[in-house]
Amino acid sequence: MTRRVLACGLVVFALATAACGERAQPAAGSLSVSSLPPTTSTSPAAPVVSRCDAAVLKGEITPTDSGAGNRYGKLFVTNSGAAPCTLNGYSGLQLLAEDDSAVPTKLERVATPGPTPLELAPSGKAAANLHWSVVPAGAEPVDQPCQPEARKAAAIPPDDTKPMSLTWDYGPVCGGGRIEISAFYPA
Repeated sequence: MTRRVLACGLVVFALATAACGERAQPAAGSLSVSSLPPTTSTSPAAPVVSRCDAAVLKGEITPTDSGAGNRYGKLFVTNSGAAPCTLNGYSGLQLLAEDDSAVPTKLERVATPGPTPLELAPSGKAAANLHWSVVPAGAEPVDQPCQPEARKAAAIPPDDTKPMSLTWDYGPVCGGGRIEISAFYPA
């Protein structure tokens, strides 16, 4: 009886190890198990690239064009860190008065260019396109500034909660503070 239990135990063991990827090989009245050779990797692990955030990004807004009441600019960000970081998506943006109080801002995302993952090397740059109007809309006054004039802006990088502080010297933004913004792209 003991031999039968032992023999059944060896068969079960052999089947279990075979099912787990090991080969069972009987040898002269006993059962030996050899495992598969270990796998080794000669390539180093890929470095982990962190997300670009307000702690490593420096930002600025630069005007690019104007005409017929339309204003265009770019929000540039530069990786000021010592390591690469990734950036993907749209920035948040809030216009601010000199005392940091909010000035009406309605940020609207545009699809072109859309979000694409970017890796910014140290000192690498990315840009987002901006468009706004200085022509009063709706009930906005035509004999004075259409909205309070901003002096600063707070821009929040994609997937971050902390803002970068920027200068805004581009006058009031009409249409209730409507600014169109694209996703970031390589600059």
